[in-house]
Amino acid sequence: MNYILSDGNHREDLFPFTFTRPVSEIRVGIMTISEKWEKWLNAPMSHQTEEYLSKKYPLTATAVNTMINGSYLPNTSLVEAIKTLRLGEALIGEEGYIAYVTENLEISFEESAYTAIPFDEEVLTIKNTWDIFSNNAAALQADFDLITKERKSQPIPDTNQVKSPENIFIEEGATVEFCILNASTGPIYIGKNALMMEGCMVRGGLALCENAILKMGAKIYGAVTAGPGCKLGGEVNNAVLFANSNKGHDGFLGNSVLGEWCNIGADTNTSNLKNNYAEVRLWNYKTEGFAKTGLQFCGLMMGDHSKCGINVMFNTGTVVGVSANIFGSGFPRNFIPSFSWGGATGTYTTFRTNKAFEVAEAMMKRRNMEFNETEAQILEHVFEVTQKWRNF
Repeated sequence: MNYILSDGNHREDLFPFTFTRPVSEIRVGIMTISEKWEKWLNAPMSHQTEEYLSKKYPLTATAVNTMINGSYLPNTSLVEAIKTLRLGEALIGEEGYIAYVTENLEISFEESAYTAIPFDEEVLTIKNTWDIFSNNAAALQADFDLITKERKSQPIPDTNQVKSPENIFIEEGATVEFCILNASTGPIYIGKNALMMEGCMVRGGLALCENAILKMGAKIYGAVTAGPGCKLGGEVNNAVLFANSNKGHDGFLGNSVLGEWCNIGADTNTSNLKNNYAEVRLWNYKTEGFAKTGLQFCGLMMGDHSKCGINVMFNTGTVVGVSANIFGSGFPRNFIPSFSWGGATGTYTTFRTNKAFEVAEAMMKRRNMEFNETEAQILEHVFEVTQKWRNF
């Protein structure tokens, strides 16, 4: 069977992260959603997404295709239900389709054209930006169980202080010395060639993915994910970094999500709780206003390639778009559009694409990766569609 992950109905609700990727390329837990499906189904995934993303995330079609809503995370019951679907059948949840089997990908899904099979079992979903960190503990545990099943961890060096070692898994090539590891509150996964420097204090769950680095003296409260190639330091609580992003210095990051190629300057702090303990509201791109999250704790949502300087103070519930550059002491505004250049003084200008591309190319080169024409075209598109919010 050919499996395809679609963006479903929640792509706009997941801006700024889905400006630059399909919904299923969001990382939550240890793996991205598409990586989870590939592992559960033991099959490659392709994507049905926006045209400007399709070169980087192509679609592979065959005579018969199973389309899966990419906002759903797999589990045993959901995977079994999808495997039993036949041509012309659709698995239907409370908010529409979860999966369906079709011969024609050019026709939009209409429930009336399919034999509906209800599915009302509980399953993790990513429908809003804050779902990424809110579901991270459960997703991390599920990924840990799946990845480590019937496998043996590398030995935990005896220089470490350890609690619940059965919940710690160290991949080949990883280095962990002179750290405090408490996995009684959640699993600790240390990926291939990852480095946990001396003096780190970790209270699980933690996913330190392949080639990621946890800097000296870091304080990790869980559930925290540092995706492949990330550098993480300071005080971190319930945060997700997708890949190749840096928060390597002192400062607090909590209940937050950073995309790829972000950089947080030294001593930058994020507020994740309002002074009056009220519910946090976040900028909503669909309604072009601030929407209730139902959460008391919510920090920073930062899109790909965005950066901030030293000593920036992010207010509770701040949304930063793609390729923004924020600097200066004090609190910047709590919605910073993509390709903005400015800071706490309230004065912003447009960060032109030629300059933004220079920064992206330099940062990616440091990781031996190429900023190519495909990446440039995606960011050019994002620049155009986000122009209306740069009303400086």
